[in-house]
Formats: sequence, C-alpha cells, structure tokens
Amino acid sequence: MSSFGIGINAKAIDSGEVNGKMYHIACKAWFTASCSLRPLSFKFEGDDGIIQSVKEIRVKSLENKNYSGIPSKEYDCEAVIGGILHTFKLVFYMEACKWVMILPK
Repeated sequence: MSSFGIGINAKAIDSGEVNGKMYHIACKAWFTASCSLRPLSFKFEGDDGIIQSVKEIRVKSLENKNYSGIPSKEYDCEAVIGGILHTFKLVFYMEACKWVMILPK
C-alpha cells in the first residue's frame, strides 16, 4: 500500500443486502447480440398462492451490483401486476443463474 492510498479500493464495492420483500421468479430473458441481458416476462407465486404472470416489463435502469460479495445485475423496473402499476427491482444472480423480484417495503 502506498502513502497515497492507491490500490486500497481495488475490490468490487459491496452493495450490502437486498432490501424489500423478495419473491423467487421464473424469468424469460433475452440475450442481445452484444451479450447484454434483458428480462422479457416472468411468473411468481403471490402471497395468496396463485401463480401470476407479468408481461411488458419496462426496464428503467440497470446496475451491476455485489450483494454480500455475489455479483449480480439489478434492473429497476415497472409493470402492471394484478391490474396495478408497480415499481420493483429484478435481480439476476449471475453465478447461480437465479432471478428474484424485490418489492419495496
């Protein structure tokens, strides 16, 4: 380590833990020709036990994150779920190849 602090921030920044209500989802996604990932639609089991389908997802932004050291992609999205427009996050855990939806608390 140098006296100017060069190299002390060489690791990926950790984003901590995911905040909000988490639902495991089955996601249909598309990989573009440039290898970027885009969620198209997904299904999840609601609190009432009914499987819900969500289509026409509007992705507002994408950020690469590290949650507890696990690399992931976080999509800030909105879509109509149960007739109501919801804002939520979709998180793709790259190593586990797993998707989750995070609803704000």
